[in-house]
Amino acid sequence: MTQIAINTTQNVQINFTAAGVGDRILAYLLDLLIKIAYGIVIYGIFFYLLGINNYLDSTDQWSMMATILFFALPIIFYTIVLESIFEGQTVGKKLLKIKVVKIDGYQATFAEYLIRWFMRIIDISLFNGIIALIVVSSSKNGQRLGDMVAGTSVITLKNNVTISSTILEDIGNEYVPIYPLVIKLSDNDVRIIKEAFLKAEKRDDFETIDKIKAKIETVTGIKNQSGRHIDFIRTILKDYNYYTQSM
Repeated sequence: MTQIAINTTQNVQINFTAAGVGDRILAYLLDLLIKIAYGIVIYGIFFYLLGINNYLDSTDQWSMMATILFFALPIIFYTIVLESIFEGQTVGKKLLKIKVVKIDGYQATFAEYLIRWFMRIIDISLFNGIIALIVVSSSKNGQRLGDMVAGTSVITLKNNVTISSTILEDIGNEYVPIYPLVIKLSDNDVRIIKEAFLKAEKRDDFETIDKIKAKIETVTGIKNQSGRHIDFIRTILKDYNYYTQSM
């Protein structure tokens, strides 16, 4: 499967797996079923039971078009509204565990979702999605045209995640923390620290380890009492887990 390397604003590289074409198609079909179900309900309740169809038969063409458009708005704006609310996911994407992300490390904004939604006219509406299928299959980052213009891609959230790829640390019941000020850090801070630290430790990049240690001290006001910088950072990670899991 296609791997996407995203460099965050903190210059930490995070690898994601691009969503497969099959998952994207299935998510689209699930969303389509929801739209169809909405259309059936609207027709059954409003047009048939409440007699709006009789009103349409007796009104002018412009009023008829305006009424139909009003009821069609949830279908037209379904994708952009849900992706904006659920940070890159529609119901179909949630069920398939895929989502839209920016490829520069930022959370996608309404502007990016709008671009993707508008480009669906070319990607999906024209030629029944064949353009999107060809472009996604051949794209380096699994992008359709809308993604390329918006600077986004669709990733899968179904990766096998181990404890080493999260902010969690193995700490026993008898663990005694050293640095209570570690709670000044956020989950995102700790995630970035852990990812950068593990990579630096693997490469014996002591310069980066020194920078991580200095940054922790600056942000938290903590002073290293653990000896080596490596031991200090490991303790910080464990202490953060101890205090946040105890809250």
